[in-house]
Amino acid sequence: MTLSIILSMSTFALAASISPGPVNLVCLSSGSRYAISKGLIFVTGATLGFIVLFIAIGMGLYTALEMIPALTSLLRWGGIIFLLYLSVKLAAFDGQLPQQQPGKAPGFITGAMMQWLNPKAWLASASGIGAYTSGNDMQQLLLFAALYLPICWLSLGSWVYAGACLRRYISQPVILKTINRTLAILLVASCFYLLSE
Repeated sequence: MTLSIILSMSTFALAASISPGPVNLVCLSSGSRYAISKGLIFVTGATLGFIVLFIAIGMGLYTALEMIPALTSLLRWGGIIFLLYLSVKLAAFDGQLPQQQPGKAPGFITGAMMQWLNPKAWLASASGIGAYTSGNDMQQLLLFAALYLPICWLSLGSWVYAGACLRRYISQPVILKTINRTLAILLVASCFYLLSE
């Protein structure tokens, strides 16, 4: 494995992880509403969930999905329902940042589960594996996953920190409500995109 391939894999992982998507939007919202440590728990779950998904796809789950089209459809509808649920939760936020502990932040399990229902994660995994690994080479797959792990965690973590900056500098309830409703609309828009495919 040459250095140029490793750098290409790393660049791909960064572009796929840091670009906006449903998980990134939840990270941003979490950072604006909860302590950074709570957001990073979600980030850790999302990162590990993605890595398990990535390796599973590399080991043949993608082939199984091609053989059973109903499974792909079930995954898509599950993802849409989950994204709509998160949209409702975001839209319902009233913009008030209580002095005491706010409601329950999205946790580790939510992060991991969300990646398995996230079409962006499936697409990034399948296209990355197809582009940068050959056949059933487990060594290449595990190297790619090892590169993805810190890059994904840091990328998602940066969205949590961006949300925390919003909380620190924009504390007016009407502004926070607007931000969360905008994020909710973006999540709903991503559902329409999924339906149109």
